[in-house]
Amino acid sequence: MPAPLSRSDIDFLLYEWLEAERLTSRERFADHSRETFDSIMDVAAEMATEVFAPHNKKADQNPPHVAADGKVAMIDEVKLAVDEFAKAGLLASSFDESLGGVQLPMVVTRAAMAWFQAANPGSSSYSFLTMGNANLLLAHGTEEQIDTWVRPMLDGRFTGTMCLSEPDVGSSLADITTRAVPAGDGTYRISGNKMWISGGDHELTENIVHLVLAKAPGGGPGVKGISLYVVPKKQADGQANGVSLVSLNHKMGNRGTTNALLEFDGATGWLVGEEHRGLEYMFHMMNEARIGVGFLATSLGYAGYLASLEYAKTRTQGRDLTAKDPASAPVAIIEHPDVKRMLLAQKSYVEGALALGLYCSKLVDDAATAPADEAQRASLLLDVLTPIAKAWPSQWCLEANNLAIQVHGGYGYTTEFDVEQYYRDNRLNAIHEGTNGIQGLDLLGRKVVMKGGQGLAVLAQTVGDTVARAREAGGESAEYGTVLAAALQRLTDTTAALWKDRDPAVALANSSVYLEAAGHVVVAWIWLEQLLAAGESTGDLYDGKRAAARYFYRFELPKTGPQFDLLASLDRTTLDTDPAWL
Repeated sequence: MPAPLSRSDIDFLLYEWLEAERLTSRERFADHSRETFDSIMDVAAEMATEVFAPHNKKADQNPPHVAADGKVAMIDEVKLAVDEFAKAGLLASSFDESLGGVQLPMVVTRAAMAWFQAANPGSSSYSFLTMGNANLLLAHGTEEQIDTWVRPMLDGRFTGTMCLSEPDVGSSLADITTRAVPAGDGTYRISGNKMWISGGDHELTENIVHLVLAKAPGGGPGVKGISLYVVPKKQADGQANGVSLVSLNHKMGNRGTTNALLEFDGATGWLVGEEHRGLEYMFHMMNEARIGVGFLATSLGYAGYLASLEYAKTRTQGRDLTAKDPASAPVAIIEHPDVKRMLLAQKSYVEGALALGLYCSKLVDDAATAPADEAQRASLLLDVLTPIAKAWPSQWCLEANNLAIQVHGGYGYTTEFDVEQYYRDNRLNAIHEGTNGIQGLDLLGRKVVMKGGQGLAVLAQTVGDTVARAREAGGESAEYGTVLAAALQRLTDTTAALWKDRDPAVALANSSVYLEAAGHVVVAWIWLEQLLAAGESTGDLYDGKRAAARYFYRFELPKTGPQFDLLASLDRTTLDTDPAWL
């Protein structure tokens, strides 16, 4: 079985492109070096391969279930993996030293986490969610809440979740019905149901810390009335807290992570921050999770790509197109141009997506630790890129999984090979943490127009700087720089055209098309960045980068032309379609 990720690619992105070592000049990361970064990557690669990967298929074939005693039962290997992850200090890797962490840069933490997401998305999700939960409470909770809930989570004794959706309320959070009633002692009684709760119930840890959106008395209509509460599965004394498992959802993929319908029946909850600002606080975790979902999609696409690459190298079938002798020996299918096309497409998607995710992770570090002006710019750019960093990998790394199955032929459609599971596992990522349609609305309706268009302006300036460097470099880089500049101009012109009449209905009718086109422009920029980082270096790694960049610019970026044409025409086809016609 091939490794689920490429260490040489990660090293290239971290050190030759993003220059992660330079972060050690900042006070927060001063105790680190290339050696400590490499060490954490070694641990992640080894543990992911030896502890997480071996039970990935077993967990898929033996998903969690509710036992006769009403508790969730799952294969033993999941707890072993979750415990080993915590024992290795990986849960707290990016957190403050005062909390038992080592203050790793987020770009290094995300790169390490990608190994686990690629090796076993089901088992790794418990830790992923816990880290996001802890980050939210650190940002908005009290010292008591941090001591009571965050420290045990980072020790691996508790896990954490996010509870937003309800059985009849998906992404329309303004319509939630879960209620919070003050108990008179500073706590609240939480009542209602929450649906689609990943990690919502299990016996892996001593307790589960739920972050629950609910409406308290006195709030305004819609989202203005939402508050956020810490609601543990168990009270401090270990007794039940009115949180019960109604059922587990049976998923097409990512079956190793429990997904629950929970009932809160007067459960004790503690308010996080101020009343009626709950959705604002929850976005702290949601935005982090959106980038994390992009990484999950990328990691699964990457694992599928490497599996199909290995298969194509060893599977013999057919003969060279120029072969004259029908009795000549069959060739490995990687020699066939159409198989190369499918592998190049996968490579361009997964390596482009990984680079985008790591770039966004470094923006998180810059926003937190860079000088004020640079930090503000990084934060703004991160806001713009977040919907793309979630949705683009969810769409195109799933397509990579689709192509991985195709490379395998009939074998790829069977459970004996891993690529069919990668596809099923990855299909979820276009749905959760805000569907890709919601990301399109967010990008076009908020992010590119926020602060008087500053969001789009900072993106355009950043891409423009890369184009200028490419033109200086000359050769193929200059050629792609010219193409990218034209695509960027189409993006900015189209955005202006969509909003010129200030009609949100028309502007947003085709926001998913806008998201896809903008995403392709952004990933083309990321590929040009990688090409510039490769420079004149020689070897298969660098030649592979050049081939993938060439493919993306010649096969993928041209797709945006018709999309921008459609958008600029202010097409009303979807807007004007009567539901009765469907």
